[in-house]
Amino acid sequence: MGSEEFIAGHFRHSVETLKRAADDRNLNSAIVAIAGAIAGAMRKGAKLLVAGNGGSAADAQHIAGEFLSRLNFDRNPLPAIALTTDTSVLTAIGNDYGFDSIFERQVTGLAQRGDIFLAISTSGRSPNIIAALRAARQIGVATIGFTGDGQREMNVFCDYILSAPSSSTPQIQQVHIVAAHAICGLVELHLFGDVTAKAAE
Repeated sequence: MGSEEFIAGHFRHSVETLKRAADDRNLNSAIVAIAGAIAGAMRKGAKLLVAGNGGSAADAQHIAGEFLSRLNFDRNPLPAIALTTDTSVLTAIGNDYGFDSIFERQVTGLAQRGDIFLAISTSGRSPNIIAALRAARQIGVATIGFTGDGQREMNVFCDYILSAPSSSTPQIQQVHIVAAHAICGLVELHLFGDVTAKAAE
């Protein structure tokens, strides 16, 4: 296979996966439910905490940034924290308690009842994500899981689950970030209304 064929195949696979996602009623219903849960929590002064490993750690930071800064229009910042950014905290917990505790310890220390915890794991079985989900549930924090298709270990610990219709890690990650943008956009509409439509009036 030549380089150009490889690239074309990669893009076709991405488009096919995104089309499956667009046509997936369960996934779209999950997006609506997740956005409603986050908006409802934020109306009451709660915050969103997000965690993941590797590429999903980058997605956690991306998602928190969209909420805290802005996505589609200027508005008040929305409280969101990525649990993947503080190297001192991550290395302290990792050194003292082990890598499996790096998110659990932060959830236990930072989350309060009524908050939302968004856990991202393409495999659905990351031990540090499972541990953090367990901790969140003990506190009374609503749990959201982003993962791949099929039954994944993390699903039983999540109040809301978003399953990307793929078993390929890169394709799962692409669906996750597209879905996260849709969720953030819906939360903006829930909390601030259609600012662009109002501006056009």
